[in-house]
Amino acid sequence: MIQMVVDKVGLDAESEQAIVLLKDVRGTTMLPIWVGPAEATAIALSIQGMKASRPLTCDLLKEIVDRLEAKVVMVLVTELKEQTYYATLVLGPPGGDNVEVDCRPSDGIALALRADAPIYVSEAVLAEAGVPSDQDSAGPIH
Repeated sequence: MIQMVVDKVGLDAESEQAIVLLKDVRGTTMLPIWVGPAEATAIALSIQGMKASRPLTCDLLKEIVDRLEAKVVMVLVTELKEQTYYATLVLGPPGGDNVEVDCRPSDGIALALRADAPIYVSEAVLAEAGVPSDQDSAGPIH
């Protein structure tokens, strides 16, 4: 698994769909993940250090995790099948073993940002869908 950070969030100018660009911590590889507009907004707000006037779904999940005295350990982007990414949310309950929960990468990323948890992508996913960070991976983003 390779640790990644959110590099950009915006609209793919070509497809006009929301996109999140993850970049590996070494800065060499990027992974474009197309997401829904609500998820893009949640991720962008978190990056900008802003909060919505009412809790978003990821805010609710973070509050539940906190109230249960658990923690978001990490988010793992594990697979790419038929142009769909799959992810796992790893939670650390108090005094217990980690629990893994299937999630959409966009939801996992939004929650990881709020919980200050790391995001990892499998080597296989990066080999299949990653692009060099100096290459324009998804066309212009605005």
